[in-house]
Amino acid sequence: MKILLVEDDKKQRMPLQTVLCQAGHNVDGVGDGESARWLLSEKEYDLLILDWMLPCVSGLILCQGYRAAGKVAPVLMITAKDATPDKVAGLDAGADDYLVKPIDIVEFMARVRALLRRSPLYQTDTICVADLNLYIDTLTIERQGVISALSSREFQLLEYFMRHPRQVLTRDQIEQAVWEWGTEPESNAITVLVRKLRKRLQEVGASDWIETVYGMGYRLLPADVLSHAPARQ
Repeated sequence: MKILLVEDDKKQRMPLQTVLCQAGHNVDGVGDGESARWLLSEKEYDLLILDWMLPCVSGLILCQGYRAAGKVAPVLMITAKDATPDKVAGLDAGADDYLVKPIDIVEFMARVRALLRRSPLYQTDTICVADLNLYIDTLTIERQGVISALSSREFQLLEYFMRHPRQVLTRDQIEQAVWEWGTEPESNAITVLVRKLRKRLQEVGASDWIETVYGMGYRLLPADVLSHAPARQ
């Protein structure tokens, strides 16, 4: 899932971003409201995590503007403000949940999981394409009783493929979906990542499911499609 994390204190932002990435999420982490506002105008997110007190534009104003634009992804407000009127103000601004600092990581991740279930993209904790199952909570795949574990980056790529089966995905689309904003992957990073993912899929007998569409990108072709496709020359 794609998450925007806005927290001006880097010492607090980085641990949260790290644990989210370890759970398989793609996280854009920024430290001010203006950068967050720009990202919200350019990208779609499954969850927003907003600190209330931010430079330039507060999390409260960001949340209000996001809802005014008709956006529906869940919002988690994090803040040191723990008085009831502050919580009410945050919820009235459009936040779905409210977490008071200092943040307990276990509770934080539980709140994140609960809110992501409200995302329009969320269906279940398992994504299925044909007989391939991707388990979101454990970052594993299973096919015909065989299980293989994925790295967080491999998981992010396969999740993107499985949410868009049979669709040709360009390198630009993959980079946007898998790499965080502000990072610059090496020129061969996507090729290397696809190769690693194919090796993981090979462990469950699905190494040929990812097709290279030369000059365009890649697509996930499940076994039911491959079995009816004409033989490649």
